[in-house]
Amino acid sequence: MEIPENFLTKESLIPGITHYNPLEEAAMKTLYDQLSEKDRRLHAGYVVMKLPHGGITYIADLFECDRKTVNRSMFELNNPEQIEKDRTRKKGGGRKTSLEAIPDINEKFIKVIWNYTAGDPMDEKIRQTNLTSQQIADRLKAEGVEVSKKIVKKLFKKHGYVKRKAQKVISTAAIPDHRCNSLK
Repeated sequence: MEIPENFLTKESLIPGITHYNPLEEAAMKTLYDQLSEKDRRLHAGYVVMKLPHGGITYIADLFECDRKTVNRSMFELNNPEQIEKDRTRKKGGGRKTSLEAIPDINEKFIKVIWNYTAGDPMDEKIRQTNLTSQQIADRLKAEGVEVSKKIVKKLFKKHGYVKRKAQKVISTAAIPDHRCNSLK
């Protein structure tokens, strides 16, 4: 969506008002801070549309937001069909996860744990490894892929791996027979 630089029209200007007084600024800032992200953007655009030349910079500084945000809000106010009703931000925004951003992460993960993989004799779908998440993260780092333990756990889940846990076994000779003790 291409946004033109300026949407101010002569009809929307209030003649003679270039800045608000400090009390009005404080009230506007208090209201702005209480709004959701989308409402903040639209409110900034609405306020700017009432100001003459220089209003975008003034309001952007007052509300501590980017001028592009204010321009976008004025575009949305002049084109209400562009306002997404059920979303605050555009779909697909934000940083991509390491699983999506790092090329060949899946192949390198499999390469790192291949020699430490075993199967579950009771369920052939489950694969186990005796490496900890930190050990795998360290080995991936040596392969040139720096990830956190959290990402390693996501890779475990994605590829159907579970952490092999040592079972504690208590000998039956060490357990007192309570049935026999109660007869005495």
